[in-house]
Amino acid sequence: MTENTIEAKGLVQQYKKGPRAVDGVDLFVSSGEIFGFLGPNGAGKSTTVHMLTTLLPPTDGTARVAGYDIVNEGPKVRSVIGAALQEAALDPLLTGREHLKLQAALQAVPRAERTPRSEELLYRVGLREAADRKVRTYSGGMKRRLDLALALIHRPRVLFLDEPTTGLDVQSRTALWDEVERLAKEDGVTVFLTTQYLEEADVLSDRIAIIDKGKIVAEGTPSALKSQIGQPTVEARPVDPVDCERVASAFGRFGESVPSADGVVAVRLRSSDTGLADLVRVLDAESLKIENLQLHQPSLDDVFLAKTGRSLEGASQEEEPEAEGDAAEAA
Repeated sequence: MTENTIEAKGLVQQYKKGPRAVDGVDLFVSSGEIFGFLGPNGAGKSTTVHMLTTLLPPTDGTARVAGYDIVNEGPKVRSVIGAALQEAALDPLLTGREHLKLQAALQAVPRAERTPRSEELLYRVGLREAADRKVRTYSGGMKRRLDLALALIHRPRVLFLDEPTTGLDVQSRTALWDEVERLAKEDGVTVFLTTQYLEEADVLSDRIAIIDKGKIVAEGTPSALKSQIGQPTVEARPVDPVDCERVASAFGRFGESVPSADGVVAVRLRSSDTGLADLVRVLDAESLKIENLQLHQPSLDDVFLAKTGRSLEGASQEEEPEAEGDAAEAA
């Protein structure tokens, strides 16, 4: 095993009087790889991250991060990882620059390197202009970017990002994507990324694992996972929801039904030669009125539906606007 890897075997987290939050997870993340970890809320994503970052001891199983055992060598693990978890632990009364200097001291960064390293990170995450403002004036996006900078202050070899872009606007999210890609490609940092955004996982990840009910249900490159689904999928929303069964029956000759949203019929086609014209003719023959009809190629959303039987919560959420702090900063 190379130094910059994550390896877990049979990892279990059993809470008292509850189900197994993580149930025998096996993982291997190569050096310099961006590894996407997907799953619905409650599937075990954050619990897995908490164990790998030594915040939570496993009930069973073993794991090594950057070559160190997460149970027996916790301090060594923590010395070589960075973590930006769901809730940023920031002091509202400190400025961004003060946070970075404090974190540099806590991470034993040599004194001569603290100021230049802080300035470098403030520039990289786009907070140089807001560096001397108190964090209580920061928007959500600014706080997430500062949290990323804090995780990078000591030049970690492995970086854990637990849903780092939840609630960010498109511009802030794209900027963070660019920085994560740069870290992996230019600095060789191994990135373990949990996310609820399928587009994010598709764009960034070299490989992806999907966890559901504490178990890994799929793993591979985004293209390999999508190829498992194979054929295109047609989705139809009848004008009258009571016609869903009739639409499903009409489309049955072209393929098999797959899980879909309420009021929508989805069928994975057996042949890629089937076109919208073929489907429309069938609907006309049955006098079925359709509000919306779409034909799309396999996506990670399709993979997720096929493997878990449901959509990923964040996949369809609208972007939340940034607070005024980011708008002011951009101006």
